[in-house]
Amino acid sequence: MSKISIIAAIDKNRAIGFENKLLFWLPNDLKRFKELTTGNTILMGRKTFESLPKGALPNRRNIVLSSNASFSCPGAELFSSIEDALANCKDDEHIYIIGGEGIYRQTIDLADELCLTEIEAEASEADAYFPDIDANIWHKKNRDARQTDDKHPCNYVFVDYERRR
Repeated sequence: MSKISIIAAIDKNRAIGFENKLLFWLPNDLKRFKELTTGNTILMGRKTFESLPKGALPNRRNIVLSSNASFSCPGAELFSSIEDALANCKDDEHIYIIGGEGIYRQTIDLADELCLTEIEAEASEADAYFPDIDANIWHKKNRDARQTDDKHPCNYVFVDYERRR
């Protein structure tokens, strides 16, 4: 069975985006995202794919979900459902779900772990949110707090959750 991880950066209200853009620019969060996902599979919705500045991310298998079978996503594989996408993954594949809101909501019950950057601030505007993190289902495995600095406008914490068994 493939390992499924959800990766996201969320603010104090679980906000993840506004108008298909990230809420905060945190270079260390982007670095962590790259370190975790490189060499693995990333699965995303169409809008998330469209938000990538250069299209498909290099050195990763890119999977895009869209109900539009003619959607063009160069460098990525297109599937119409999460079930079809996962059925086309190998048992030893590590799949990172990278958004957006609808994809997170549809996959949180399938995930083995959550790799979150919890931002200790509120976005001024948001229109997309991460699902609730139920403490009865998710256990904090690791926590790495980071402070504001010249490149990071607010405190944030890398938190890894694992599903309670």
